[in-house]
Amino acid sequence: MKDSPITIYVISDSIGETGELIAKAAIKQFQQSNYEILRFPYHNSIEAIEPVFEDMITKDKKILIYTNVEENTRKYIENRTKELNIPVVDVMGPPMDALEKTFGYGPLREPGLIRRLDENYFKRVEAIEFAVKYDDGKDPRGIMESDLLILGISRTSKTPLSMYLAHKLIKVCNVPLVPEVPVPAEVYKKNPKQIVGLIARPDKIYSIREERLRSLGLLSSAKYANIDRIEEEIEYSTRVMNEIGCPIIDVTYKAIEETAEIIIEYINQTEE
Repeated sequence: MKDSPITIYVISDSIGETGELIAKAAIKQFQQSNYEILRFPYHNSIEAIEPVFEDMITKDKKILIYTNVEENTRKYIENRTKELNIPVVDVMGPPMDALEKTFGYGPLREPGLIRRLDENYFKRVEAIEFAVKYDDGKDPRGIMESDLLILGISRTSKTPLSMYLAHKLIKVCNVPLVPEVPVPAEVYKKNPKQIVGLIARPDKIYSIREERLRSLGLLSSAKYANIDRIEEEIEYSTRVMNEIGCPIIDVTYKAIEETAEIIIEYINQTEE
């Protein structure tokens, strides 16, 4: 005999995603397919919630899951479910009660705190977009607008380091140094305290470039992976960095996170 359909109502004063996930996880334990989940997000007033109860009355089988935190709406939901004899699951109540007993003070009872986008979120997005836009010297205008300029020859981890620092809210521009390509004039106009140079041992660069060429199906004998050429590039880049007067970091044996911490510490020192 086929079970009659059940309607699971999810009421929330935020988007209601948590309540819906709980509903789906629970119903799966009964191997049921004859059900529907109705989600009612941003229902944080009695006026908004009452029509939901009016709809519930028309259903034979139903339960209510709610994640509201505001006291008045919680009490209203509790009273109405008792009055109408509707099975109810209070998602937020028990955890908040337990935490209140532990901390010794009450919760904020502000809807949607976990979803609230703070200032740092937007700064992080802006920094990531900046790093992508001004990666690998695509546009020299980014040099003067950046919080930090990273210089180095190819395969010194400029791009991954720029992205990592972007997640730390730092707007980074990176510029490759190539002997045959003039250094953008903006590099010499930038405050040297906002510039960091990266170098690495020639054999390390060689192995990385050789692997890169292999992955592209190219011959490792290319000039790009020639050890003499790499030594020339390192010598040239070091000379440029010394002319600028910026700190130089040897990244040969350093992870991205380690190099980033060195840079962040340097930035903090220069800002003091």
